[in-house]
Amino acid sequence: MSPLMLSVALALASAVAYAAAAIVQERVAASAAGRRYAPLRSPAWWVSVLLNGVGATLHVAALAYGPLSLVQPLGALTIVFALPMAALFVGRRAGRRAWRGALMATAGLAGLLSLTSGAEAGSLADGERWLLAGATFGAVVVLFTAAHLVGRSVLRSVVLAAAAGVSFGIASVLTKAVAEEWTPRAPLAEWTGLLVLSVFAVTGLLLSQASYRGAGLAAPLATVTVVNPVVAAAVGLTLFGESFRYGTAGTVAALVCGTVAAAGLVQLTLDRMAVPQEPPSVSPAADSPASDGDSPRPEIRQGVDVGAVPGSRPDLEVEVRSRAVAGRS
Repeated sequence: MSPLMLSVALALASAVAYAAAAIVQERVAASAAGRRYAPLRSPAWWVSVLLNGVGATLHVAALAYGPLSLVQPLGALTIVFALPMAALFVGRRAGRRAWRGALMATAGLAGLLSLTSGAEAGSLADGERWLLAGATFGAVVVLFTAAHLVGRSVLRSVVLAAAAGVSFGIASVLTKAVAEEWTPRAPLAEWTGLLVLSVFAVTGLLLSQASYRGAGLAAPLATVTVVNPVVAAAVGLTLFGESFRYGTAGTVAALVCGTVAAAGLVQLTLDRMAVPQEPPSVSPAADSPASDGDSPRPEIRQGVDVGAVPGSRPDLEVEVRSRAVAGRS
């Protein structure tokens, strides 16, 4: 197998690993109670951490055998892989709008990354690193605060996913900077950079875990997948001296691709917000009087939600009467 084909295979395997990790994270968020950011007692969550690590390792290996202009756009396929995998393994099917938004976000991101050139990339000075870290921390705090001020759970999750994408993107930038400065003669010389990028990587992982609670899979995953490389590319353009290919035409094309990717994220968000909410369960007060002239009471066939029973109760019995469920004393 040629190095180019090996790079493509590794990049695709990396996207599959990231997609699998996102599916596991979403299932953990949907089923776990209590802490939303770090369900440390959940073995499934640690499986998602391992899958994320495998995805990152495969991505780095792909970059070792192939050019950045090929590997980075292939990484955008994570959301495309995640939707059919979720339908196959956990029965979470996506509608037409979700698929349309996922394809738009992937196509826009792939086009944007393919237009980014790193031929003239430089390195970051110590002052620039700390300035970048401080600005990133401020941006993450602002997004985190905004997420808790948003009323809708879907919008809150998307904002948290954006904060996670910012953290991951800057972690990638700092990884590049540390890798360029690292030497075998002084392996611990860059320990401060390693510490900062580790903090941002862990922060991104915890924020992404929280973003899946109440918003499903597609919208948070697409947001992280798009924001992460866009932030890294923006830093590369401003601090590393990178540029878009083909001059002015490439810049215009990059703006168009960015618009398409953003429109895809909007489609995914609207798709999740359009999911009908479950009707509130009818539970009249136990002490309220009832008479034959009261409004019709919910029958068993109307799907009355009696709520979850905490704990394991093997001795619990349920008596079903032929008349109304509630309202009779």
